[in-house]
Amino acid sequence: MKLIHDEPLEGLREPGAPRASRAFVPTMGALHDGHRALIRQARGAVGPTGEVVVSIFVNPTQFGAGEDFDSYPRDLEGDLRVCEDEGVDIVYAPSARGVYGGNDDHGERVMVDPGPLGRQWEGAHRPGHFAGVLTVVSILLNQVRPNTALFGEKDYQQLELVRRMCRDLSIDVQIVGVPTVRDDDGLALSSRNINLDPDQRRAAATIPRALQAGQRAAADGSVAVLEAMDTVFAEAGLTPDYRALCAPDLGRAPEQGAGRLLVAVRIGRTRLIDNCPVELGGVHGR
Repeated sequence: MKLIHDEPLEGLREPGAPRASRAFVPTMGALHDGHRALIRQARGAVGPTGEVVVSIFVNPTQFGAGEDFDSYPRDLEGDLRVCEDEGVDIVYAPSARGVYGGNDDHGERVMVDPGPLGRQWEGAHRPGHFAGVLTVVSILLNQVRPNTALFGEKDYQQLELVRRMCRDLSIDVQIVGVPTVRDDDGLALSSRNINLDPDQRRAAATIPRALQAGQRAAADGSVAVLEAMDTVFAEAGLTPDYRALCAPDLGRAPEQGAGRLLVAVRIGRTRLIDNCPVELGGVHGR
């Protein structure tokens, strides 16, 4: 396994050697079993002779004022052990200068506009977040130049916006979503879960219960789905930042057929997001 920081990735190949198939897993570190699932699927995508690249970079441009950039979990030594254990070929752990060059002024930097869908839900509660996400993803894709890039479905709005960006900007890479990995109580694995104390952890398990309640109510239509979720949150004394029902591509939810539930909840000082698919069977969509 090779660890590089700000060196060009292309320079790792022997001169004249053909380009290997390359799968890329962009992360912000603090790797857990959800990241392991991404890495394993990346290996499956390129086979034993391809390259799996994992980036570890806590991206400052996707954090707003007062958010947890400074306290975001960082453990490069532990991350390297995970990558070694999973057979990663290259770990790319750049500095901010390695990603953004010498331009540290966010106001002067060219950023990717996520469009209207990037200003809903998560984007409405974290202004500028998706501009930072899409900008860093576009830079990393150009630096790593993978055939395939893998993203977890836990960040579902992010996943769909990355897909749209690659389509709309003609970025030639296959974007693959990997299903969310959950703990025994149903809580989606997240690097931020480490910040929850035992009482908060028990409260956080309300999130998957609310999603499951929404799924069970889906045969009765979208109104029933959202009401079922609201009941679970109210009984637990929690108020989500948002809970939303949309189409799988983030468009308007159909009256019948496939939909996606999105939710964000603040537990203490920790903000958690989650989502799940639903199959709407009623005629009460709105």
